[in-house]
Amino acid sequence: MSLEFRLRARIFASPAGPWLRLMRFDRPIGIALLLWPTWWGLWFAAGGVPSFRNLVIFTLGVIVMRAAGCVINDFADRRLDPHVSRTRDRPIPAGEITPRQALLLFFGLLAIALVLVLLTNRLTVLMAFFGALLAATYPFFKRFTHFPQLVLGAAFSWAIPMAFAAEAGTVPDLAWWLFAVNFLWTVIYDTQYAMADRDDDLKVGVKSTAIAFGRADVPILGALMGIVTALLVIIGLHFIPHPAWFTAVAITFMLFQIQLWRIRDRDPAVCFRTFLSNHWIGLVIFIGAALGGHAVQ
Repeated sequence: MSLEFRLRARIFASPAGPWLRLMRFDRPIGIALLLWPTWWGLWFAAGGVPSFRNLVIFTLGVIVMRAAGCVINDFADRRLDPHVSRTRDRPIPAGEITPRQALLLFFGLLAIALVLVLLTNRLTVLMAFFGALLAATYPFFKRFTHFPQLVLGAAFSWAIPMAFAAEAGTVPDLAWWLFAVNFLWTVIYDTQYAMADRDDDLKVGVKSTAIAFGRADVPILGALMGIVTALLVIIGLHFIPHPAWFTAVAITFMLFQIQLWRIRDRDPAVCFRTFLSNHWIGLVIFIGAALGGHAVQ
């Protein structure tokens, strides 16, 4: 057993363990999926070199808001999670943390996020309130629409225009092109996530794009991947005509093809592993932005 594994086991078995697991610090994939697009925005807005101050504020903000989103999600799902094999051991359904305690933690995390955003400028602060609304309401959309992934896409993409607002004091067209890319990419990977839970979700009545798409799920995801790739090419042609960016786009396209091949049989375990692999796409696009950011027009 490795030292890292022993340390992780000790930390999450400690009295703080249930709180850390409620905030999903034992599953950092969500932080990565939210952090990469936030860094896209910072690097593009700054022309390749964001301020250290904003880098720290937004990185901490991602960690705090992702934790807050997980907490409110588990609060919203507290009556559903006991019926889903993958979630029945989470702290609230397991009785380790009460719903009231979870709500207090959620509002505490929002307060920390507010302190962080107050260190930026007025435009960023105003935009942050809408971002908080998206994060707080997303978990409830799965009750009455098959497209909660659209709300998650907006929530996970809102940090991009906020990064431009903080770094450049304005939100130009490029910010919304990047928003569109991340919005669709979020729908893609969260549909993969929902494909892993589809059978359980059908039993408990939770709605998702995976259920709405049915057997057309893989072709639809393929089409969305094609649109994302096209948007990345357009961004390169209009805003960042640099070889590093187009190399990143080509690698992203190849990673999408690998994902489609892996989920073709819709095996739940494979779909979940494919979802986890999406952090490589975020990293590749970030490298393209970092290397070519100085060429932004």
